[in-house]
Amino acid sequence: MAQQVQAVIAPGKNEPVRVETIVVPDPGPGEAVVKIQACGVCHTDLHYKQGGIGDDFPFLLGHEAAGVVESVGEGVTDVAPGDFVILNWRAVCGQCRACRRGRPWYCFNTHNAKQKMTLLDGTELTPALGIGAFAEKTLVAAGQCTKVDPEVSPAVAGLLGCGVMAGIGAAINTGQVGRGDSVAVIGCGGVGDAAIAGARLAGAAKIIAVDIDDRKLEMAKTMGATHTVNSRTSDLVGEVRALTGGHGADVVIDAVGRPETYRQAFYARDLAGTVVLVGVPNPDMMLELPLLDVFGRGGSLKSAWYGDCLPSRDFPMLVDLHLQGRLNLGAFVTETIGIADVEEAFQRMRDGEVLRSVMVF
Repeated sequence: MAQQVQAVIAPGKNEPVRVETIVVPDPGPGEAVVKIQACGVCHTDLHYKQGGIGDDFPFLLGHEAAGVVESVGEGVTDVAPGDFVILNWRAVCGQCRACRRGRPWYCFNTHNAKQKMTLLDGTELTPALGIGAFAEKTLVAAGQCTKVDPEVSPAVAGLLGCGVMAGIGAAINTGQVGRGDSVAVIGCGGVGDAAIAGARLAGAAKIIAVDIDDRKLEMAKTMGATHTVNSRTSDLVGEVRALTGGHGADVVIDAVGRPETYRQAFYARDLAGTVVLVGVPNPDMMLELPLLDVFGRGGSLKSAWYGDCLPSRDFPMLVDLHLQGRLNLGAFVTETIGIADVEEAFQRMRDGEVLRSVMVF
């Protein structure tokens, strides 16, 4: 039987979000209903509200979530009612050419729930990243549910569903940071700090945090940065080179996603080094680089797509590292909020006051 629950809706472009009653249907084949316990407030949710991702309003916001499976539909075997799960927005198909080649983190046919959640008047909702977890309960594809150790705090676990995984994965999976490497991370918000934490986990010897805000640089030190550069007052490329023997960093991660920061990342890396783009550009942004420099410097220019993660592999591993005290996921939680506090959380995000606000039910 369909359920009515409270949820946060973005009704139209740049309109204030509001709490509405929505209808969550019973799970169909391959689907699951999850009772949400916590959900992070991510920049992607703000992009949805601003119309930067699409115009399929109204949006059901929220996607960095953890909770308990309440019910499952026909054919679901990987999760069962009562399982504690982190939600992911890339349920792999297992059949596409990437999956068949043993690279499911590149799956070209990821899927979401087929049924739609609605407002009380029947208006269909578009769930953010196919999840929509600023809600007491949500409907997802069962493959979007990843079981992890229930000993972890939901407020911490949910952040692996997007931003923290994107940053850690950009360092470990995409950038393939190794022991003794030098790493520079441009942009020290939630994703950038997660990349710093990932580089530290991977054994990087030198981790250079770059930002224009000294407050964020101080926070980056607590995540594992060994050096900091304020690029508002210093030459980013020159400083990174000076800190790496004049050569440039082995891996440079752009967690901002602007043409100017990407160019800085390109020239701040060592010859044959790696650039990883994990910051999300706007659709109208264009990049210009001398093709001879691209050829002559060698190395790799990569994009981190969800940190090239495989949720079934990476989420349980990172939760275990957190529970062992080797990865402080709690450091990313600046504050906890209620369901009515999302608009204010967006403002604090704009002002650079938080790494993550987390809605707790």
